[in-house]
Amino acid sequence: MDTLIVTIGDLTFNARLEEKLAPKTSAVMRDLLPYTGKLVHVRWSGEGVWIPLGDTKFGVDYENHTSHPAPGHMILYPGGISETELLLAYGGVDFSSKMGQLAGNHFLTLTSNLDALPEVGRRCLWEGAQDIRIEAA
Repeated sequence: MDTLIVTIGDLTFNARLEEKLAPKTSAVMRDLLPYTGKLVHVRWSGEGVWIPLGDTKFGVDYENHTSHPAPGHMILYPGGISETELLLAYGGVDFSSKMGQLAGNHFLTLTSNLDALPEVGRRCLWEGAQDIRIEAA
């Protein structure tokens, strides 16, 4: 069950869980499916959208972590220096917070409709929070 469907507003993307590279984080996401939330535009990191999760603890440490996710990569920051969050890169991202540089676990990769990613960023920036749903394919 590593194939997922990610729906953001009326845009749909196929995705895969990075189960070999981030097995614990992928297992957390599998347990949350179907996951729904709201995406908002990032504040410090560049061309990304995020789901703030406050003090939520998922019990995972760093695995397959990066500060520079590529467009279509979703990362989980497990908390610590800043609040827990999910971040989806739609362009260039230098993942950070007001506390400085962060790294998150790359656990999900969008595999289709990547040309629509800039529209996700535009909508979050200019139209406000966007609904997101992640579910098994």
